[in-house]
Amino acid sequence: MTDRPYVLLSVAASIDGYIDDTTDQRLLLSNDEDFDRVDDVRASVDAILVGANTIRQDNPRLLVRSQDRRDRRVAAGLVESPIKVTISASGDLEPASKFFTEGDIDKVVYVPTSSLQKAAETVGEVAAVVDAGEPLDLGLVLDDLAKRGVRRLMVEGGTTMHTQFLSAGLVDEIHLVVAPFFVGDRSAPAFVGPGTFPQNSANRMELVEVQQIGDVVLLRYLPRSATND
Repeated sequence: MTDRPYVLLSVAASIDGYIDDTTDQRLLLSNDEDFDRVDDVRASVDAILVGANTIRQDNPRLLVRSQDRRDRRVAAGLVESPIKVTISASGDLEPASKFFTEGDIDKVVYVPTSSLQKAAETVGEVAAVVDAGEPLDLGLVLDDLAKRGVRRLMVEGGTTMHTQFLSAGLVDEIHLVVAPFFVGDRSAPAFVGPGTFPQNSANRMELVEVQQIGDVVLLRYLPRSATND
């Protein structure tokens, strides 16, 4: 086994803990200044991971936006934007999604063994499709990413990915941006779903930074397992 990547989980949520609402439009939780901060973080990592549902709902590009940051990556011998990574339980992905069509960079899809054939048939021509075990094993995902040269992985959502990485104790750092409003809809997607988390009342995380960014607040946490290593 190779050393797994450092995992940074980045999320913006309403005061009541939701990362979106139930409308057809994407809910903007942050502001331009914070979007630029996130772009800077993206430029500092080797890979960005989102769940397949995020691709279906938000159709994200997952590219570094700033030309200056892209130029600096290239000057450092890197590609313009980090590797794009997704995890899909079903293998049901649309090859025309921006995740696959935009950016001349590697795209990697991890699926459980039972969905390997379907994923290979749908996106095998536009991405590397990798068998991550049955059931899907995040440890295998991280080990494979390490073999691909990924030292820092940014997890950007959504609820399922946040829940799985956090409950497995595989997150080294959390960037939580709190938006100054409520969603108030229990059917909306939350930051995390039900689970058993090592970060509980008996094992509190360390708050290492608080930063006001316009009308939002960035809270940067380190899980105790990371701070004690």
